[in-house]
Order: sequence, then C-alpha cells, then structure tokens
Amino acid sequence: LQITGLIFGGVGMVGTLAATIMPQWRVSAHIESNIVVFETIWEGLWMNCVSQMGIRLQCKFYKSILALPPSLEAFRALMCIAVLLSIIAFLLAIVGVKYTRRTKENPQSISIFILVAGIAFLLTGILVLIPVSWTGGSIIHDFYNPKVPTPLKRELGAALYVGWASAALLIAAGAM
Repeated sequence: LQITGLIFGGVGMVGTLAATIMPQWRVSAHIESNIVVFETIWEGLWMNCVSQMGIRLQCKFYKSILALPPSLEAFRALMCIAVLLSIIAFLLAIVGVKYTRRTKENPQSISIFILVAGIAFLLTGILVLIPVSWTGGSIIHDFYNPKVPTPLKRELGAALYVGWASAALLIAAGAM
C-alpha cells in the first residue's frame, strides 16, 4: 500500500509540475459558423500561445506581474506552493518507506515520515484542486454567459485535465 501511494504521489507530483508549466489552461473556443479556423489561442499561468493553422506556434511570456489579474497571481502562487510541497512529500515518502520497520510485536508500526508525507500529499491535492477547479468554473460560466463576446469565449484546456488527474492521484496517495 505504501509503494502504491508512493507511485501515485510521484505521478501526481509530475502532473502538478506539468499542469503548472503547460500553457493550455484556457483554449480558444470555435463556436461560430465559420469552419475554417486559422488561429488557436492558449492561455496559461505563465504565457499566451498562438498556433496558426497547427503549423506555427508563437508563445509569449506575460510581460509584467503587476498587469496580471489578481486571480492569476493567486493561482500561480498556489501552483508553485503545490509543486514544492509535492516534491517535499515525495521525498518524505521515500524516506518513510525506507525506514518503516515491521516487527512481529508491532505489525502496524509506521514511520512518522510516512504520516507527514500522507498529510502533505493531501494538502498538495487540495492546493492543486483550488486553482484548477476555479479556472474550470470560470471558463464554463463565461462560455454560457451571453454578455461575453464570442471571440473571448474559451474552452477547458489540457492543463486543467492534467491538474484534476494529478490532484486525484495526490489525494489518493495521501489517503494510502
């Protein structure tokens, strides 16, 4: 069970890092009657990317931290904290698995490292879940809002799905 938790935690840690780096948090929605689409716009935590006809990809980092919306700044901070906490939890879990001693007189003995790693994995899963779910909710809300112009509507990007999957793995690892 500890090894399975360690594997889930490691995959969740990599997924958290990937979701943080990926620019596909918000993807442009193609909902007009025009079938020919020349550009796809990706918006992430750190950069915007424009793909032209699937051939050319241009990415640009946000120029100023002060010009970002407060929610994006908070999401960046939460995801960076989650990445660091998942690395710490993973290292603690490795140490805990190594130093867990099971004896005949105490078959349920568990290392304090494993316990702290489990709590850290649970916290990391919650930290990942907050910005990913909040962004997903705002995308869905804006998509169905008739006041939002069609060119500004976005769809759920791949980074959100990676974030949800890694949050589920981290919470499962913490529970194990």
